[in-house]
Amino acid sequence: MKNVATNYAMLLALMAATAFTSCKKDGATPTNGINPVNGNQRAAVNAQQTSSPSYADLALRWAPVHYQDVDVTGTYSISGKSDYITNVNFDNDWIATNNWNNLANSAYPAYAHGYYSVVETRTHWFITYGFYHGRDWTDNPLAYYLDQHENDMEGAMFIIKKDANLYGTLLGIVTVVHSDFYSYVPDGSPLQGNEESVDGTLKFLTWSNYPHPVTAQSAKGHDLKAWPYNDIVGDGIIYWPSLTTAGLPTSADDRNVQYKLVDIFSNGGMWDQRFNTDFFYDAGGGIKSSYGSGNANAPWAWDDHDDKPGSGEIATDPANLTQHYFKNLGDFDLNYINNKYKGIQ
Repeated sequence: MKNVATNYAMLLALMAATAFTSCKKDGATPTNGINPVNGNQRAAVNAQQTSSPSYADLALRWAPVHYQDVDVTGTYSISGKSDYITNVNFDNDWIATNNWNNLANSAYPAYAHGYYSVVETRTHWFITYGFYHGRDWTDNPLAYYLDQHENDMEGAMFIIKKDANLYGTLLGIVTVVHSDFYSYVPDGSPLQGNEESVDGTLKFLTWSNYPHPVTAQSAKGHDLKAWPYNDIVGDGIIYWPSLTTAGLPTSADDRNVQYKLVDIFSNGGMWDQRFNTDFFYDAGGGIKSSYGSGNANAPWAWDDHDDKPGSGEIATDPANLTQHYFKNLGDFDLNYINNKYKGIQ
């Protein structure tokens, strides 16, 4: 497997460093094959980098192009708005129990946001991405109070190996589907299933000169998988990452909306709010709900119900989770040099 791993690292480093078209094309289809142009020149420049990228730039580099299926029917869809990703304080407060109703208020548009956190070891970066919806909902009247709840948050953890490329090499991701996790790797990745199986292959789309993995969430319950294991069926939004722009869909079928990346560790942000009992039940990360059955969780409370790693380790101890989910990791350090979840920075 050494030759496969070496070839893969070289391929992905070249892909990540290549000068592509600066923007996506409308109707672009995710692919594994991205044709490099002038890649050797950019790779040589990256190899000479002597400093690491900022966590914000690193998060932007690997942030997914995100497909969101949208259902415009049903009592609780709000004409599709219930499936739009937005910020957890879209209504300008940190009160979780008014979000179900406030989402339906036109005074609170669902500007697109996505959340991230980065933790680091000597050998790897681990980036957790989270997407928030104001409602986890259903259009089945028999399940109105059994299969929906206020607030919803699902996401994914990305495994990035440090190497000569400025932004490293993406080896695989683990996504959150309620109380189950799913694993995906790019073609040629050296990672293999360990205690958990690999569930599929990552696809990529070009955005701002780089290939980005493509993720997708279903309508209503918003389980998150790699594309095309979830897909847009009919109406849907394609969200493209940004550090500055929080776009607003023009319709439930808008394929060109930017989402703004927000650091979970930003001052006054989600992590700082963990003791706020207007939003969380407690510091464990369960988000309060005043409607329906169940509740959402912050990334430090995401949990697969039948794996060995503990609750929240997908964000708080991703190196440990990675070694349970994958083998053939190569040089792999379990000791963090920066992990604010654990007070290491």
